[in-house]
Amino acid sequence: MPERRTLPASAIEATAVFLFLLQALRALLSSLFGLIYDVVFAETMGMAELGVVVSGVLAALLAPLFVPQRGKRRGLLVTALLAALARPILTINQPACRLWSALVIIAAASTYGAILLRRRPRTSATALTLAFVGDQLLRAAGDTYDLSLRAWWLPVQTLLSLALCAVAWLRFSRSRLEAEPADGNGIGIASGLSLGALLFLETSLLGFPNTLARWTGADYTLVAPLLMAATLLPLLRAAHWGGFALFALTLLSGWVTGHRFYQLAILAPMLLAQLSFVSSIRTLAQPSDARRSRLPIVLGMAFFLLLNVALAFAFTYPYTIYFFRDKGDYVFLLAILILLLPSLKARPSDPQPSDRSVEALRWGAAVLVAVLTIIFVLPPQKPQRPVHADSFRVATYNIHYGYDGNWRFSLEEQARTIEQSGADIVMLQEVDAGRITSYGVDDALWLGRRLGMEHVFGPALEDLSGVALLSRFPITERETAQLTSQLEQTAIVHAQVRMDNPSSNAGDAPPATPVLDAYGTWLGLEPEERARQLQDALTIIGSATPAVLGGDFNAEPDSPTYRALQAASFVDPFTAAGLEEAPTAPATNPKERIDFVWARGLDVRGAQVLDSRASDHRLVVVELARP
Repeated sequence: MPERRTLPASAIEATAVFLFLLQALRALLSSLFGLIYDVVFAETMGMAELGVVVSGVLAALLAPLFVPQRGKRRGLLVTALLAALARPILTINQPACRLWSALVIIAAASTYGAILLRRRPRTSATALTLAFVGDQLLRAAGDTYDLSLRAWWLPVQTLLSLALCAVAWLRFSRSRLEAEPADGNGIGIASGLSLGALLFLETSLLGFPNTLARWTGADYTLVAPLLMAATLLPLLRAAHWGGFALFALTLLSGWVTGHRFYQLAILAPMLLAQLSFVSSIRTLAQPSDARRSRLPIVLGMAFFLLLNVALAFAFTYPYTIYFFRDKGDYVFLLAILILLLPSLKARPSDPQPSDRSVEALRWGAAVLVAVLTIIFVLPPQKPQRPVHADSFRVATYNIHYGYDGNWRFSLEEQARTIEQSGADIVMLQEVDAGRITSYGVDDALWLGRRLGMEHVFGPALEDLSGVALLSRFPITERETAQLTSQLEQTAIVHAQVRMDNPSSNAGDAPPATPVLDAYGTWLGLEPEERARQLQDALTIIGSATPAVLGGDFNAEPDSPTYRALQAASFVDPFTAAGLEEAPTAPATNPKERIDFVWARGLDVRGAQVLDSRASDHRLVVVELARP
């Protein structure tokens, strides 16, 4: 029986519930990341507590199995209300709040989806696509950091959730006048698994413009609008010619912005894959011979979780399963293969009547969203470094993937710590560039824009985790390289910066603009590993002078690492200035001094360790001057 034309209230409700589901999935995996770390590595949490959380995760995944056979309208109302009321708690930046509210939302939203797929499959497909669009827009507005997860958003989210409750009640009240429809066909197991694969791809790769930018080497400001276009085109029923238009737009905009051909050759197929996969949602939502949607949805959510666990192993292979080293691509390939299975025997969709006024409205809304995306991703105006500065400051900061020691997501606090230090150049370690376990945020890009600094990212793990460097000085050259690593892969990042001229006497000819070579790295946990990596790093640095090298060296003073740097003519500013050495890790009650800024060919003016707990390490900043 053909589906009736979607009521606006039903479409709004479904879109909001599915958007909350996407946000809850990120929050759940980010919360589990910290929780499992505390159990396995820090041993600050017991297995019993982990067992309670695992039970909660299983209950949330199995929730759709308990959908009653009758009363589907009431089921939609109850699950929409549960998702709406739990969503403001997700905004509260406390791990426990985010973990348990995410589980409630996932249970409610997946149950809602199982019911809706039986009643209104086309509404389900449209709403899920709109949820992808809304999710991208919120992250673009926040420079990859979802605006709706900020503390100031809580009153906004509360009002939005109350509005959704009103919409859900309105939709329920109107639908009570209709007869309860007989159970129709549900989706099959293959479609359920494919929906799980699609959710994985959207929340780990194809739905994150910052991730595509890191993978392809293209600029984020180019990728984000193009990705939004690829997501919007299926809503406009333009997929039949949209692929060609998207391909042409990618080449044209890439050429205008000075991108290289190889970057566009990688980016274009990914954008076309996004267009194709989002278009396939209507195929996945088509009823099959199966009489149930509950079990396929449960299996799909379980498959989503399984794929994320496999991808997490690719990032943590030294501490979990070594087989997964460099296997992230294969996890994505498996997801793509599963996603494509239902299309092999897909039935053509029923033709839809064309309404010119509705189509015009869709195009207008799509153009507005695209324009907003372009505005949001434009780089901010960078403040200029004061001219003729006599000295400058260099800092190193292990940002712990954007978390503090208690697994609160604390990028804003970390940005304020950097501001407090007055640093002109900052070396960053444990930097994520688009992992779902850190809310999909590109730490380096976000901090650079927040602080008005240029950034260089040095990928180490799966191109999405590594080291970075921020600079308030203009960067004239940049490069990254991976260091020899048998355990956790690491890298070194280099930026040559153009510094301001020092003060000169009136009438003197202006000297040539001085440059500084700045390097940042993270060294491994084992002595033999550190020795190999440091040798690689010193070979890359060579005789560059003046130079600074900052990072988390995982080695204290009087270690072989410390002595090797001294032998390479690098100076520890604390020792050079006769200052008391301050420990840097952990941030709370620090005991070890393992974070350093080393200088060569520069005068030392001062050094300090900031008393900030925004990360699990403290920030080290030194003040230097040219001789």
